[in-house]
Amino acid sequence: MSKRSRLALILVVLAVCFAFLWPSIKWYAITPKENQALALGSREKIKDYARNMAVADVNQLIADARANTAGPVDAKYEKLIAESRKNYKAMKKSLPAVWTARDVLAGFSSEADAFSFVENDYRERILAIKNTQTSAVKLGLDLSGGMSIIIKADLDAAVKSQTTGVTDIQKFKSEAMTQAIDTLKSRIDKFGLSEPVIRQQGDDRIYVEIPGAADSERINSIIMGKGMLSFHIVDEEATAAFLQYYQEHPTTTFDADYNLVDPTIIPSDTEVLGSYTKDSYGLDERVGFLVIKKEVGLEGKHIQGATTTRDNVSGLPLVNFTLDSEGTKIFADLTTKNVKKRMSIVSDDKIKSSATIQEAIPTGQVQISGFSSDEAENIKAVLRTAWLNVPLELENQSVIGASMGEASVKQGIAAILGGLAVVFIFMVLYYKGAGINACVAQILNLYIMFSILSALNLTVSLSGIAGMILTIGMAVDANVIIFERIKDELRLNKGRVASISAGFDRAFWAIMDSNITTFIAAAFLSQLGTGSIKGFAYSLAIGVLSSVFTALFVSHLMFDFNTEVLKKQKISISWRIKQ
Repeated sequence: MSKRSRLALILVVLAVCFAFLWPSIKWYAITPKENQALALGSREKIKDYARNMAVADVNQLIADARANTAGPVDAKYEKLIAESRKNYKAMKKSLPAVWTARDVLAGFSSEADAFSFVENDYRERILAIKNTQTSAVKLGLDLSGGMSIIIKADLDAAVKSQTTGVTDIQKFKSEAMTQAIDTLKSRIDKFGLSEPVIRQQGDDRIYVEIPGAADSERINSIIMGKGMLSFHIVDEEATAAFLQYYQEHPTTTFDADYNLVDPTIIPSDTEVLGSYTKDSYGLDERVGFLVIKKEVGLEGKHIQGATTTRDNVSGLPLVNFTLDSEGTKIFADLTTKNVKKRMSIVSDDKIKSSATIQEAIPTGQVQISGFSSDEAENIKAVLRTAWLNVPLELENQSVIGASMGEASVKQGIAAILGGLAVVFIFMVLYYKGAGINACVAQILNLYIMFSILSALNLTVSLSGIAGMILTIGMAVDANVIIFERIKDELRLNKGRVASISAGFDRAFWAIMDSNITTFIAAAFLSQLGTGSIKGFAYSLAIGVLSSVFTALFVSHLMFDFNTEVLKKQKISISWRIKQ
């Protein structure tokens, strides 16, 4: 490869690596700590923050408008002014010379619209920061602190719990795991914990990572709870009476956990549950309360499948689900006795949907309507996994303190820098000027490694740092082989250009052989290993590739630069070889 081609390749690689590394630089070096804390929070926390900030901003604007403040609004309302200006133009109204609070609000049809815009702006800002964090290199729990949990899902018990035979066991188990993971995500996020990592591990295990400080007992109670789906009849009279009572006693009806302070306000055979829908954050948002019968009208295990269609006449979304033979009989009796009454779908102590029973349904083919497209899809997802009762068992749990994680980060950085410093000193002392080439190659080697880790969205752990430190030694080994081959050529009284060219050519296969075998070992470790072994294997494999590139391309180009640009005739590579 020509010198220009090598230079072009190196520049392209460095530019691409910078693009890969930029999210990590932006997250760790540029993003303020308070913004990091917001982005790492749960969706519940993001929602609360965005709404609270929007309420404060809009209320201040409304207060200024009512006070008829003549001065321009604060600079923080810049985006709101831009949106108001756009609305002025759409309404063909003349733009004010000075944007006062009253002028800004006049650009919106209502105060609620202004609030919605401000809240959305705050939400988008935090989500943009969260996207940066998602693309950045992440620290494992051993470096950041937090809690890791391994949960075993008893899929065989889930299969046995079905009243009807399961025809496709593998498909059933796959759906059961998907439902278990979705349930865990919903439960953990609901309690406002830090953004968790929840993923399937193997066939029947779920790995949960919760960064930061966490109450292990509280989290275990969240995770091990049950959330089977069921159908209940709504008690309309009790609901009307409860809502009247709640309107008169809004602060004393429930305790902190939303249990009734006075259970006698509803009949003993009923209970109050919140009615929920998905909001713009993807969270369950309570939109009201209903009083339902405690007696289960139909268990979700009788549902065999669910789909969504559209009404041929109105085009509105419809949700269809099919019951097994036992469920058909139960549902026929239930709907016959409760025509014109509302029936609620309850999952995880939340009312997911309510629909009026228009007529008796004896066939087991059920159709419900009155939803938006998104609501229909949400209900379908709930119904399709309604029969999946998956027992969960806590198999392993470990907690790492935040201070311990911070100490590990400092020790890991110290180990890398210390290793680099010792290698640099040795290379410069032993190989003189050529050692500087090796030092530059080492720095670029780490730069490329971190860039690839960021691009692949991998997590850096203590074992990964061990892989990086090992790579430092392996990378300098390639330079040592090259330098020794060059010294052999110089001993034959060859000139600078010939010695460098022959030295790199002769070292090529020795370097490739050793690194290929190491890469194969790392590849097998990454496939067969688990946890920390995988972290070590990934770092080692990436380090092998980057070290070969820096040794054969970067170091070679630096020698050529000294030859052609600096016009050097001799090579500073040894104390014992005289040129």
